[in-house]
Amino acid sequence: MSEIKLIVGLGNPGDKYTDTRHNAGEWLIERLVRRFNVSLNPESKFFGKTARTLVNGKEVRLLVPTTFMNLSGKAVGALASFYRIKPEEILVIHDELDLPPGTAKLKQGGGHGGHNGLKDIVAQLGNNNNFYRLRIGIGHPGHRDLVAGYVLNKPSPADRDALEKVLDEATDCVEMIFKDGMVKATNRLNSFKI
Repeated sequence: MSEIKLIVGLGNPGDKYTDTRHNAGEWLIERLVRRFNVSLNPESKFFGKTARTLVNGKEVRLLVPTTFMNLSGKAVGALASFYRIKPEEILVIHDELDLPPGTAKLKQGGGHGGHNGLKDIVAQLGNNNNFYRLRIGIGHPGHRDLVAGYVLNKPSPADRDALEKVLDEATDCVEMIFKDGMVKATNRLNSFKI
């Protein structure tokens, strides 16, 4: 199994989107930045903010694209190409409509499920979808016509509380990947319940 060398948190740039459901991936990167005591710095050649850290002796890069969600692949592709990081060495953290708030799942590969950020990343990695995903449940509004407005709005206080709890667990599980391996981290996160 490959080691994770790049962790990407998806979201939209700007204060307008900071607290919206679609930025759940970025929320987790912010927790990792605090956990690893590093800072994200703008890097225009990677179309995002990046940090470098050592986790359990392994070099890891963190990335928050500063492009809009549907162009996230531009940042991921640029950084992965520059540092010769393979898709299976990438962990992408994103919001997931098909999981309820308070849940998160780790997996490798799979489709994009209509998520435009994932769709662009797959395309920019040469149609390779073999990267890992950490899917943070945000729930579904009930009808597909409501999705765009739903992901671009703030979660309810109850949903935000559930998200905070699962983000705490997910932060621990990301660190666990580097200490105990992907399988143990996946089993722990995928069975988490609040």
